[in-house]
Amino acid sequence: PHCDMDALEKMLKEDACLGKRAIITDTVFSMDGDIAPLHNIVDLAKKYDCIVIVDEAHGFGVFGENGKGVVEHFGLEDDIDIQMGTLSKAAGCFGAYVCGSQKLIDFLINKARSFIYTTGMPPMMAAAGKRAVEIIKSEAQTRKALWENTNYMRASLKMTGFNTLKSTTPIIPIVIGNNEKTVEFSKQLYDKQILISAIRPPTVPENTARLRMTMMVSHTKKEIDWVLDNLQRIGKELCLI
Repeated sequence: PHCDMDALEKMLKEDACLGKRAIITDTVFSMDGDIAPLHNIVDLAKKYDCIVIVDEAHGFGVFGENGKGVVEHFGLEDDIDIQMGTLSKAAGCFGAYVCGSQKLIDFLINKARSFIYTTGMPPMMAAAGKRAVEIIKSEAQTRKALWENTNYMRASLKMTGFNTLKSTTPIIPIVIGNNEKTVEFSKQLYDKQILISAIRPPTVPENTARLRMTMMVSHTKKEIDWVLDNLQRIGKELCLI
């Protein structure tokens, strides 16, 4: 079950095996917009002698004082064995990264087939990625503005009566439930030049079809209010709120 630490501990107890075990998780979950309970995961990893591997695809650039992600946000840099992420989301570039011990990096360089047998990143993309990381690290105000937009949108959606699950990130789901109504909702928004994708099973569990909204720092309050007005109007027309 999703983010169920009791279930995780039960598996760790029952599935004792030879060698080292790994607990692998996203830090931000892309369909629900919630965050992994990393403190609890780290505690269990220590208790059962596991390593922890996290994917910061949706956390990098958004969380942490320097934008390094959820691991930095929680101050767990020394407790996570391997961090990986992408430059294709918050960084707006191309490529990905893996962070770990020097021994791990040397191993990947020499043994990882996806690294050895893949054409290297074009120099201009590498330069763009490097610059994006520098911008993310230095522009805390931009990150703050993103969170202001996010918190305003989510609070407004909840006040309107929409179900945003346990989202605490710029990924905001609006659960509709019915597949057909979700698609129709998305279509009507698109007709108003508002792009919010309809997500249906099997990408998400049955009866949890949703609109998946991703906030951006470039959204103005006027634009957000306009989107909210349309969401409320269409939601009422479809008898969802």
